[in-house]
Amino acid sequence: MLQYKHNIKLLVSTLVMALILLGAGLAMGGKQLQAALAPESFAELARQASPAVVNISTEKTHRTPGRVKEFFGPSPFGREDPFREFFEKFFGDLPKNFKQRSLGSGFIIDRDGFIITNNHVVEGADKIKVKLVDGREFAATIKGRDPKTDLALIKLTTSAHDLPVLRLGNSDTVQVGDWVLAVGNPFGLGHTVTQGIISAKGRVIGAGPYDDFLQTDASINPGNSGGPLLNLNGEVVGINTAILATGQGIGFATPSNIAQEVIPPLKEKGKVTRGLLGVQIQVVTPGLAESFGLAKPHGALVAQVNPGSPAAQAGIQRGDIIVEYNGKVINEMHDLPRLVAHTAPGTKATVKVIRQGKEKTISVTIGELKEEDQLSKETDGDSESELGMVVQELTPQLARQFRLRDTRGVVVMAVDRSGPAAEAGLRPGDVIVEINNTQITSQSDYQKAIKGLKSKTPARLLIKRQGRTLYVTLEIP
Repeated sequence: MLQYKHNIKLLVSTLVMALILLGAGLAMGGKQLQAALAPESFAELARQASPAVVNISTEKTHRTPGRVKEFFGPSPFGREDPFREFFEKFFGDLPKNFKQRSLGSGFIIDRDGFIITNNHVVEGADKIKVKLVDGREFAATIKGRDPKTDLALIKLTTSAHDLPVLRLGNSDTVQVGDWVLAVGNPFGLGHTVTQGIISAKGRVIGAGPYDDFLQTDASINPGNSGGPLLNLNGEVVGINTAILATGQGIGFATPSNIAQEVIPPLKEKGKVTRGLLGVQIQVVTPGLAESFGLAKPHGALVAQVNPGSPAAQAGIQRGDIIVEYNGKVINEMHDLPRLVAHTAPGTKATVKVIRQGKEKTISVTIGELKEEDQLSKETDGDSESELGMVVQELTPQLARQFRLRDTRGVVVMAVDRSGPAAEAGLRPGDVIVEINNTQITSQSDYQKAIKGLKSKTPARLLIKRQGRTLYVTLEIP
């Protein structure tokens, strides 16, 4: 009996001590508590994951104009160039082709040699070489690309045995503050491992119509593109895709769940088939919300209905605010394009709109988004295929998103890498304030200005970037 009482006292003392220690732990500062919860080492995770991460080197052939004056650019002397005869005599026509080589990362997802990477790593490549951490090298070919999510699937051209693989995890379960590990080939240095946490989810950075990035402070640099972002279980929760050039510790990864949706159609057809609603939409600002009688800003405002589109056939009208799609609430404008894209063409969807202060439910048969469809059909702003960029009137929300001080003008949302805007050096986040000395304060100003541009004539744009004002010249096709 005495022994029993002794054991009870010992148990109570132990519990009291545990509670004291727990209280002390909770009282610790944030940094101390984080250090206490941090893994002692990421070495084992890095050792297990690195063999399946590959370095990708590509070779692309670019055509250049043959004339010497076109190769070197316009002469500062104009037509009366005193050196023209010298250059044409001694240089003649320069080679019309040149090779461009680039590096990126990827990771093996199955024993057949399929590899996930970024579309921009392999787009237009004539040759692709894959190198494993054990030194083995293989040639690879592109099996499918999806520019809209910047994902690509490549495959080794030769059979290989004992290929290491990485498993795709569920990115929906990732939480802000979770530890992650990035593995890749930054600056061509070879396998490099960096660690950090998930800083945010659902980031929209203007890269495309289906932006839904994971933000991380794990160091990501040029060459990391296409590499995996791993959780502590060794599962891939993201594909490292983009960096914020002006920020430190700000990188973006495509969630693994998006990759899992894209991989099957890329394997089967080499492309992804998406649904089409056929509307141009814009952000519901506080001012617009008040004018439409909404209690708070939410939903996607229909700015235009494309003629003959599924939306037009179903009776959706300009001025409708789409607040639900197939029972899912549209909190922000960017929610709608992603939901529509994931709907199989030919299926019926229910769209709830607010029209003149009243809710209305509309049934619509979703169409198929064709490659030739312009980006603006499922996103905001105005897509000018000739200029190769998408712009939108600057709103307070966009100003916060791009960390801009400006409140007027149009902001560049996306840039076609092969278009005139990209050649002029324009980037997402640039604010266009003038076109050929015409002040741009709204979307309508922008539309009028670009309609007045002449083909084969350079246009002078005044833009604001990171607090600086600078001119760029955009060549109109």
